[in-house]
Amino acid sequence: MTSAPLHPLDQALQLEPAGEHRSRGHTSQAYWNMIGPFGGATAAVMLSAALRHPERLGDPSALTVNFAGPIAEGAFEVVARPSRTNRSTQHWHLELLQNGEITTTGSAVFAVRRDTWRCGEATMPAVPAADALPQMGGFAPVKWLGSYDMRAVRGAKPTTEPGTEHPDSLTQFWLRDQPPRTPDYAAMAAWCDAFYPRIFLKRAGFVPAGTVSLTTYFHADAATLAALGHRHVLGSAQARVFRQGFFDQTAEIWSPDGDLLASSHQIVYYKE
Repeated sequence: MTSAPLHPLDQALQLEPAGEHRSRGHTSQAYWNMIGPFGGATAAVMLSAALRHPERLGDPSALTVNFAGPIAEGAFEVVARPSRTNRSTQHWHLELLQNGEITTTGSAVFAVRRDTWRCGEATMPAVPAADALPQMGGFAPVKWLGSYDMRAVRGAKPTTEPGTEHPDSLTQFWLRDQPPRTPDYAAMAAWCDAFYPRIFLKRAGFVPAGTVSLTTYFHADAATLAALGHRHVLGSAQARVFRQGFFDQTAEIWSPDGDLLASSHQIVYYKE
């Protein structure tokens, strides 16, 4: 019997043991950006190393990834080492190395989730359903955009009108993996970085920019993610301030049922 081919994301997340707390992987052309891997894919790989670790406790609660240097096409190693394990939380140290040099650092917090009182103050934006919107075409010469089915609500494509400036930097679109894939925490980590830099929209043009540090918070358990099946999720992202070569970028991922699944915050550098 011939086994089904791996989904491109699962191929990108393939890791082989390479010693204590170490795994070996390879960059994926399906998630290639301009000059290196799509940052969301890198975050997903680092999280995946901890998810597969035999000492892992619970599910991800928070993930921070710091992009210290470029990653070239080819092999890399990921270090995922539990720093401290408590009764219901576990703290992780993460590194991605290439040719013996650190390119990416990070940390993660895992937790054992339990049923408690719950309340949500955040409200899902009122938007048209995913099925009512056409699939968005690519707008930049990067391969990773082809790994997603995006359906634009607003601000999904940056315009290039010299001398203009948008009143805000808000982008909203429906999103799922392409081809469709039942989501998990690794996919969620990548989704939270599936927004182009907010300065492209605000300044109506492309400028050199790149994420320095990205923190993602996971608000749903594994069963909730699995229940999404092949449905789209709603992504929303906006900046708060652009100043002295850096800006922030806040993102939210919502289920079609109105549950906040994840939120993230990143700091991005830019050059004029």
